[in-house]
Amino acid sequence: MIALTLDRIAEITRSRLCGSAQPAAIVDGPVVVDSRQAAPGSLFVALRGARVDGHDFAEAAVAAGATAVLCSRPVDVPHLLVDGGDDEVVAALAELARAVVAELPGADVIGVTGSSGKTTTKDLLAQVLGRIGPTVAPPGSFNNEIGHPLTVLRADETTRFIALEVAARGVGHIAHLCRIAPPRIGVVLNVGSAHMGEFGDRETIARAKGELVEALPPAEQGGVAVLNADDAAVAAMAGRTAARVVTYGLAATADVRAEGVDLDETGRPRFTLVVGGASAPVHLRLVGAHQVHNALAAAAVLHELGRDAADIAEALGEAGPVSRWRMEVTERPDGVTVVNDAYNANPESMAAALRTLAALATGRRSFAVLGHMAELGPAHRTEHERVGRLAAESGVDVLVTVGDQAAGIADGAASVADWKGETVAVADVAEAVAVLGERLRPKDIVMLKGSRVAGLEQVAEQLMGVEAAE
Repeated sequence: MIALTLDRIAEITRSRLCGSAQPAAIVDGPVVVDSRQAAPGSLFVALRGARVDGHDFAEAAVAAGATAVLCSRPVDVPHLLVDGGDDEVVAALAELARAVVAELPGADVIGVTGSSGKTTTKDLLAQVLGRIGPTVAPPGSFNNEIGHPLTVLRADETTRFIALEVAARGVGHIAHLCRIAPPRIGVVLNVGSAHMGEFGDRETIARAKGELVEALPPAEQGGVAVLNADDAAVAAMAGRTAARVVTYGLAATADVRAEGVDLDETGRPRFTLVVGGASAPVHLRLVGAHQVHNALAAAAVLHELGRDAADIAEALGEAGPVSRWRMEVTERPDGVTVVNDAYNANPESMAAALRTLAALATGRRSFAVLGHMAELGPAHRTEHERVGRLAAESGVDVLVTVGDQAAGIADGAASVADWKGETVAVADVAEAVAVLGERLRPKDIVMLKGSRVAGLEQVAEQLMGVEAAE
């Protein structure tokens, strides 16, 4: 973070200096919510949380070098006291991040949103932008009202780009995040079914995602909206922004497009990138055809920053997977391939994962281990049955459904009359591991996908420690 005195932070956050806090003391280290990450010059933000109270770790944070603690009740170390509880502390954190961004006019803020693909696209952007200049981006899916400002506060005077993943649990959330760090470039990937239970319908989801393009500055001030031309709900957002619109996709009319898409023998996409009147071949290190759109979104941003087709293609080809449990492909010594895509799931990402499994499984026996998709609301049963039909139609040999809430997946698969595979329903992760341990043979491929609460990454981790029987 840029160096700020405690009295300046108190002014920004509307807090009071307490507990021997010195007005001229400097915070120039990281801003953290975990006392174990405290370091010399840091600011520790104490939140009560569901399981632990950060105030109980205030002394440990200062002992580790933190200059002070931002908190909502008095502690026995230098602190900045905010009136209220966690909500007010989080609001103060947001104000601090907003003030820091305002001090960094040389840093371009780039926001990415969508129902799926946000983290992968953000990871791609972080890597390709890092070739141009110092870049700050969140780890994993650090994209909410706490993770967002904490990421922003890692920026300093040397930062050239801040690439942010902006998520929403309801209307107004993205607008709030954009007020913390106003983006110049906004990327909207897709409008799908994720969090349908919270939003109610796709129209409301589209309204929430479009808050990103509404927050962009007008075209004459450099604002750029990067929109997926292949998603009608996203393309329609062009009418909601004063920024200049750039489209990407497979459509022939897209400003940045991919031609001749295919997958290599390991499931990694190859295509010709067409942008700015030029073209260049791209071979991604990411797995799955759905990664093409993520790569094109990153390509559009790079082109807006002055990079040509050849340079963009080179950058995309060198970027690799970063965040865990997203199409992680690992081969065991016995030849069994484990595809760990267990971080989260919605109907669209389930479909993409099943298509990828089909592409990777040519000539091999395939297992799809699927947990339920959370937050679908009234569409829960229908969408799970649809995923089951997709699994059967894609030719999965063995479908393993995990947990009672995934029962609809098995029912959907059973409705496909000509499917020659089988379904095994298990109660939990332990049963899934046991079933796979008994059934997997050398050269089989198994893919794991479900919402985060299903915990299917545990299946992948345990599978990697076991070899199949001959």
